[in-house]
Amino acid sequence: MTFENTDSITLKIWDRSAVEHTLESIVHDLSVKANTTKCRIAVQCSGPNTFTVSVRGQERRLATV
Repeated sequence: MTFENTDSITLKIWDRSAVEHTLESIVHDLSVKANTTKCRIAVQCSGPNTFTVSVRGQERRLATV
């Protein structure tokens, strides 16, 4: 999969049986492209069968103990 933007991608997934596999693949590809870990990738349902996968900014740091 190729995409131009390294910050986010929006896609429509029509096949419900492919949602999990497709999103896992997108998260992996975007994290590699953005040179970051998978935990910095956010997935949002942005409409019916539509998902936006994006790199979280530095301001959204994970809580540390």
